[in-house]
Amino acid sequence: MVIDDAMQSSILAVTRCGMTSAEASGFFRVALGLHYLVGLMTRKTLDFKQIDRDYNHFIYRSIGSGHSITSVLQFMSGEKVLPVLESKRFIDAFAAHCPAVPVDSIAFLLSLNLGVAKSISGIDPVGPVADWIARQQKMEQEREQAIEPDR
Repeated sequence: MVIDDAMQSSILAVTRCGMTSAEASGFFRVALGLHYLVGLMTRKTLDFKQIDRDYNHFIYRSIGSGHSITSVLQFMSGEKVLPVLESKRFIDAFAAHCPAVPVDSIAFLLSLNLGVAKSISGIDPVGPVADWIARQQKMEQEREQAIEPDR
């Protein structure tokens, strides 16, 4: 789960697709957070201290102080992430520049993030992001049913 030069370049390419500094910051956070979360999907033992240090260093160099991988993951569990998730420009840029993280896995990765937050806080994930995930899952089920109708 190393944040190598290629991954950094991909994340920065997505960031540059934002039309304003706020939008670019949101694109950066979501692209980075999705890469972080997909990296958790391994059977290997992870050194979170080192991983978080590397991510935090990249975040500091890219968007400055006041941000961390923890704040990125918190951003991704709150309502402010919705404009990014619903942005065609972000989805297109992410698909083009970050093929290692399939766009159709975004809802799953966000639910993973909410699950981790629930484990830490003990509070069930409810709210706008959980609602967005549910809508995505419903649309996916409808697409699958359209392709393969019940017999």
